[in-house]
Amino acid sequence: MPEITDRPEAPRPAAGHQAEASQIAAELAGIARTGMVLPGTITQRRTHCGHPGCGCHADPPRLHGPYWQWTRKVAAKTVCRWLSPGQQHDYQAWIDNDRRLRELLARLEALGAEAFEADPRWQHKPRPAPGKTRQTSIYTVGPARLTCGHPRDHRLYPQVTAKREYLSQFVEFFRTPYPLTTWSGSAP
Repeated sequence: MPEITDRPEAPRPAAGHQAEASQIAAELAGIARTGMVLPGTITQRRTHCGHPGCGCHADPPRLHGPYWQWTRKVAAKTVCRWLSPGQQHDYQAWIDNDRRLRELLARLEALGAEAFEADPRWQHKPRPAPGKTRQTSIYTVGPARLTCGHPRDHRLYPQVTAKREYLSQFVEFFRTPYPLTTWSGSAP
């Protein structure tokens, strides 16, 4: 496959950005070595029961629990699962990995955006050579609105005027409380 030679060389990120990106890459590799990432949160819950004489209904209540609940979103719906204390201990590390992974990716994206904005090619704007005027095409759309081929003073939506005779007969017919004659108007 032939190499593309007319493409400009990609800009190099600053040394500080490169060092931070390398540090992020090393931490991402560490998370990848564990192999487990779990989205969502684990929450400790304490609940009331349905027995009226239970201590969870007393004042102050002595709630049942702690129970551990894993919650996440699947297709814009909240999905929950109850966990044992052992499961909570094991899966909490996976959830922590997920949070750290998202933080690292956000920081890596921010570094990329900073490098993008620092590209010196953004400061250079080509200007037309002195003495040459810019040619405009007949197909160029400028600040004026599109006219669809009509002259600029042409009204696109002319005012529709109703026939006054027809309307005056129609209005007169309904002004009289008890019309003795029938309306003589005809539809336009």
